[in-house]
Amino acid sequence: MGERTLFAMAGAADAAAAGARHSTGLLPAHDLRGLIASREIVAGPDITDDQIQPASLDLRLGPIAYRVRASFLPGEARVRDKLADLALHEIDLTKGAVLETGCVYLVPLIEQLALGYRTSATANAKSSTGRLDVFTRLVTDNGKEFDRVESGYHGPLYAEISPRTFSILVRMGSRLNQIRLRRGSPVFSDTALKKLQEEERVVQGPVDIDDGIALTVDLTGDEVTGLVGYRAKRHAGLIDVDRVAAYDAADFWEPVHARKARAIVLDPQEFYILASREAVSIPPEFAAEMVPYNPLVGEFRVHYAGFFDPGFGYSDAGGAGSRAVLEVRSHEVPFILEHAQTVGRLVFERMIEAPGALYGQVGSNYQGQGLKLSKHFRRF
Repeated sequence: MGERTLFAMAGAADAAAAGARHSTGLLPAHDLRGLIASREIVAGPDITDDQIQPASLDLRLGPIAYRVRASFLPGEARVRDKLADLALHEIDLTKGAVLETGCVYLVPLIEQLALGYRTSATANAKSSTGRLDVFTRLVTDNGKEFDRVESGYHGPLYAEISPRTFSILVRMGSRLNQIRLRRGSPVFSDTALKKLQEEERVVQGPVDIDDGIALTVDLTGDEVTGLVGYRAKRHAGLIDVDRVAAYDAADFWEPVHARKARAIVLDPQEFYILASREAVSIPPEFAAEMVPYNPLVGEFRVHYAGFFDPGFGYSDAGGAGSRAVLEVRSHEVPFILEHAQTVGRLVFERMIEAPGALYGQVGSNYQGQGLKLSKHFRRF
């Protein structure tokens, strides 16, 4: 029996268990399997089942990377035509290669798309990628925005990769970013979000809802240790992105502890891992994305990897009390970040249908998390 037939059978089984279905919304795992079977998502080597998350698909690096002079958007051109002028050299990824800090790389991905006219997509870095301070964005032919795929797009996908703090070892098949697909253009209003909050308590405690739910930073610290976060060490060693629990955290990170004022000073161009004050719970029929807060209120960027799948922090999926981990980088000037300061907003989107398996039920690394480094590190 062929792999695509197995995908279709698994999708049908998931759909039967999922319940009510809408005409618009994000596509769950069983619909992603359907797109693979119908060749709207195309890849060779074939997509493996562990790439399919409850509401997203992991994308794999292809066999070649291009070191490029600068980040770019192709606009009215194809990416490969732009590379003719911007590529400095090719790098073979089949046996593994180092991507160095301060450089920009473009990698053709194994997966390609042939979307229908009502199907579009959004991409984001995977959680583990963001927590390594690796800036990763999706690029398409004729693309005018990063991380956006227009409905009806037929063509290749590329990952722009720029390691900021740690040099990384990658290879063909490494997964640094992921993609969500949606049918139609569903709108989820603040009124609907307020109702969802009342019914499901997606965030514990009082909430501020205005174009999403405000998330704030926790700088109170652990009751015993006073730990509030970690700051990345510069000039640390190389990290293989495909290895899990392989590195001593103390070799790469410095603990950051609470102060009496419950505030920390973000040093310019330094990278921090912090946590939200709020516990988050994503119901099965929804997914969420953390988006940057108003840039006019602070010279810092939060959360490179913003996808929250259905079931994240959900008690029935073993995640009660899950916090959002915040990847924080200050820009040109030192900035004082205070406890309970708003750092981002959680924007919700309805699923077409609940997935058959939730985040936390599919071997997820960050269910039930508090303050947590990426999966590559052993605990302090």
